[in-house]
Amino acid sequence: MNTPRDNFEDLTAARDASRPARRVFIDRLEVVGSVGVYEHEHRYEQRVVVSLALDVADTYDGRSDRISAVYDYDRAISAVRQTVEAGHTNLIETLAERIAERCLADASVQGVTVRIDKPDVIANCRAVGIEITRRRAG
Repeated sequence: MNTPRDNFEDLTAARDASRPARRVFIDRLEVVGSVGVYEHEHRYEQRVVVSLALDVADTYDGRSDRISAVYDYDRAISAVRQTVEAGHTNLIETLAERIAERCLADASVQGVTVRIDKPDVIANCRAVGIEITRRRAG
């Protein structure tokens, strides 16, 4: 099964090679939210598992040991939580686009892969879901 880390090679190939970048990933962050088109999905919240791979501008000098010198992945985790917890979303495709948009709103994020799994939807299936990759325009 592909993960955002596996697919991040696509982002790396697409970025401007003259600008250093760093990959930051969040793997299988579980959040609970109201997602889905069916009536029971409107009534009950469910687990949603989100993975991200972010292509961020690399301005780290390799010597500093301060969080302010690097991209803090807590910003991406907050973006995921706030987006999922903001209210009901019918489609996980819409949810993924909103998460990508929030991540790309950070000027240091040049590209993002968002994977969303719904693990509790189909019996005898680990998860159903989608994955998108978005890049900063321009």
